[in-house]
Amino acid sequence: MLQQHTLDKLHTLRLTGMAAAFEQQLAQPTFEELSFEERFALLLDQEILYRDNRRLARLLKAAKLRLNACVEDIDYRHPRGIDRSFMSTLASTQWVQRHHNLAITGPTGCGKTWIACALGNQACRQGLSVRYLRLPRLLEQLRIAHGDGSYARLMTQMAKTDLLIFDDWGIHKITAPQRNDLMEVIEDRHGLRSTLIASQLPIEHWHEFIGEATLADARQRLGSGEPRS
Repeated sequence: MLQQHTLDKLHTLRLTGMAAAFEQQLAQPTFEELSFEERFALLLDQEILYRDNRRLARLLKAAKLRLNACVEDIDYRHPRGIDRSFMSTLASTQWVQRHHNLAITGPTGCGKTWIACALGNQACRQGLSVRYLRLPRLLEQLRIAHGDGSYARLMTQMAKTDLLIFDDWGIHKITAPQRNDLMEVIEDRHGLRSTLIASQLPIEHWHEFIGEATLADARQRLGSGEPRS
């Protein structure tokens, strides 16, 4: 009776991981050989692990990564010119924590999206908020947001995201309104959050893609690294 009362209190306090670990200890007599301090430490460890897993699941769901990729699965034997030491530096996510930006360029099919999603996954595992967006879809979302009154809220959400991943950058020409929206997004994040751009368009052609030299110069804010996939 006392044990069930304790379990009920743990659930009331939303200590779900600890409650599950307590039930496990009750079901396995071997735990009785441990001291109170040891058993209590195990309960705390399980609660922390439970919360970490819950948070990671929430971050990955919000990130909406296109591919289920992780940096540990990168094949360095493939002749794509990926530098192992540089990828190790990127996997540390210090560049995100320091609000640097990253451009991944290369031809179609070389794995840009996969690497971008792997880095996004790694950032989530480090407790950082991430959002993956194909640029054409983002521009359409912003267009709709202007009409339904959700533009300010959408911009605020993106401005607060630790790492934004823009995929399919430069595959289509953009209009003047789209250009303005894109520059607003970049300006909101400059020096405050990180942006990763995956593009088959070389950076030297971004002026032509954006369509206005003055605004295109903002590309310089998006190139702290340029690993070629």
